[in-house]
Amino acid sequence: MGFSRRRFLGTLAALPAAAACSSSPGAEGDAPRGRPGTPGKESRRPSPSPPASASRSGPRPLYLGTYTSAEGGGTGIAVASYDPATGRVSAAGTLTGVADPSYLAAHPNGRIVYAVSERADGAVTAVRLADRKILGSRSTGGAGPCHLSVHPGGRWLLSANYASGSVAVHPIDASGAPGERTGLVTHSRPAPGPGQDGPHAHQILTSPDGGHVLAVDLGTDTVYTYRLDERKGTLTEVARAGTRPGAGPRHLTFHPGGRYAYLANEVDDTVAVCAYDPDSGRLDIGEEQSTGADGDVTNYPAQILVTADGAYAFLANRGHDSLARYAVEEDGARLRLLGTVPVAGDFPRQIAFSPDGRLLFTANQRSGTVSVFHVDGASGGLRLAGEPYASPVAVCALPL
Repeated sequence: MGFSRRRFLGTLAALPAAAACSSSPGAEGDAPRGRPGTPGKESRRPSPSPPASASRSGPRPLYLGTYTSAEGGGTGIAVASYDPATGRVSAAGTLTGVADPSYLAAHPNGRIVYAVSERADGAVTAVRLADRKILGSRSTGGAGPCHLSVHPGGRWLLSANYASGSVAVHPIDASGAPGERTGLVTHSRPAPGPGQDGPHAHQILTSPDGGHVLAVDLGTDTVYTYRLDERKGTLTEVARAGTRPGAGPRHLTFHPGGRYAYLANEVDDTVAVCAYDPDSGRLDIGEEQSTGADGDVTNYPAQILVTADGAYAFLANRGHDSLARYAVEEDGARLRLLGTVPVAGDFPRQIAFSPDGRLLFTANQRSGTVSVFHVDGASGGLRLAGEPYASPVAVCALPL
């Protein structure tokens, strides 16, 4: 299938790939760019208490995505468990029946996991965790779906088709299974940016207030904002924001305050602070800044996360093979680079916090490993929790 540069990047000089999408570059934009926030004194916040549901006693489940069609890849969704106190990961089997499950997301009820099938005939699949039963699969209407998320109400499944540059909506029924697609939008404007052959939708997520759905497109260098009709399951565009041409935006994450977000640009190796207006859905992308990936290595930022208290942010650097650490200041309006920490693996494709925020997992695609770090809530420090866990072509980690 080899139609996606996403996947090509992940397997280049390591594991010869045989299919779709995994990490790519982008293009142009058409919204004015501002510079949200100004430098100032660092704001200090106490570390948040872990949610009641995130008990630190006893093992917790961990699900790992892979490419089943890649040489050396897995045979399905890897099932493991982790110790919330030590970070130790133990194998617990494999959930077969889903092809190329490169990205995973959980339903808000914690009982269902959804997976993309990152193939030319893209699909989304629901798996019930209690008995590992596949509840159903549906076509995304596009090629190479590489990201999906569940709308906070739990009634809609959102997915991004990288290869065809479109985003899709599926209803979720009472059992948790996806229904027939109700919405599909292809990013036809603006035109693809430098080095791009078309739109490449890389992510779709809901704003913290639930009022808007945002789609990050690497091929058009644009973040699109939509309103989701929660009766019909359709998307209507209400705003768009463009990066500088060739930035290649890949992943967006919101500050818990809901007024700022952080954008990882894969192609030009930068991050940017964005101001967000919840009323209009407008995103204002600020100036690009360093990922900490200094030196001669070619680096592709992958994913950026913010701690639950909004005090620190972490960025996965593929190529530099590190985690960049940032202090979040001015109530979210500013990122200050603190340094980088080696990821103890090769090509960290995706990162995720444990539910209590005390652990950070990195899925290292080329080394086929998952590294686990202890997160110091007071300093934003990261400490490796033992040897990385081996998992073939690890491209997504979902700790529950």
